[in-house]
Amino acid sequence: MYRRAAILTTAIVFAVAIGLAQQPSASGPYKVLKTVRAGGEGNWDYIYADVAGRRLYIPRRAPVESTIRTRLSIFNLDTLELVNEIDGIGGNGTAVDPKSGHGFTSSRPPSMFDTKTMKLIKTIEVGPGAAPDGILFDAFNDRVYVFSHPTKDATVIDSKEGKVLGTIDLGGVPEQGVSDGKGTLYVVMQDPQGSVTVVDVKTMKATAHYPFGDIGGCNGLALDMKNRVLFAACARSGNPPAAEPKMVILRADNGKILNILPLAGGSDGAVFNPATMEAFSTHGNGTLTVVKEKNPTTFEVEQNLQTMNGARTITFDSKTQHIFTMSDERGPAPPPPPGGGRGARGAPIPGSFTILMIGK
Repeated sequence: MYRRAAILTTAIVFAVAIGLAQQPSASGPYKVLKTVRAGGEGNWDYIYADVAGRRLYIPRRAPVESTIRTRLSIFNLDTLELVNEIDGIGGNGTAVDPKSGHGFTSSRPPSMFDTKTMKLIKTIEVGPGAAPDGILFDAFNDRVYVFSHPTKDATVIDSKEGKVLGTIDLGGVPEQGVSDGKGTLYVVMQDPQGSVTVVDVKTMKATAHYPFGDIGGCNGLALDMKNRVLFAACARSGNPPAAEPKMVILRADNGKILNILPLAGGSDGAVFNPATMEAFSTHGNGTLTVVKEKNPTTFEVEQNLQTMNGARTITFDSKTQHIFTMSDERGPAPPPPPGGGRGARGAPIPGSFTILMIGK
């Protein structure tokens, strides 16, 4: 049986009230320091900063029936200049083991490459029905976790040999994962009723689920390891038309919700900077929300920064304290589908793919 965190309705109402009382600031210490029009065509999802190796990895995927190359684009993390590209291993995200020098992409199937030679080593077969999406390296036992939406699990790979060690049933649709470096993994769920699944990496078993009630569509997760606080960035709360994006802030050890704060848009990624005690969430509407941890029980929205429309994923360079995101420019959007619903984005403008560097 999984241990479930009890969430009282009154506690949620109180936390939401606190969050709504916060007034986001349009001004603040952060700004877009640099934009690099890197160009190159193709779809994209996650962006990943290898702090030790000083590389920035961006997988690019070819659209269906396209002549565009599927590839992994590798940039210099300090200059944002293109260093190299590895053909055929685009995928969604990247993770790097700095000790073995092996990198991995959540492509279909996942790929393993050498970070020094920037050459493909091999592809790795995963279970039937798996669709690799998010990916995480955990230095605790040198393993890579590849998350799959349809199978609701994580494939566990040894980062030295690239061998599949097993799968972990996560009990929901997984998105971003974070490790505490001590043997525990936390994964946020994208389901209509969001949650965080807690995993014991030694047994490769889920040990707890922390539910969020009617707050769902959670894609971003960050962790303050020192104070054991999780920041879950979610796309919606309640029912339309009042389904506003929220950040759920909770205790990592027991799932107790400490606060719920408003986000400036639907998140697709979150990071935490322990040097400044701030959590960051990036959104598809071209905004970034900064949440300040004043102490382990007090939090506030510090800033909502305008970035670039479509810049929805995020990575953090702990050496420079810089945040990175990316997007491209689009033409006019087509008419929305009959009967309502989410419309498609306009066609990408060739050569407009841009990397943004954010800091103080």
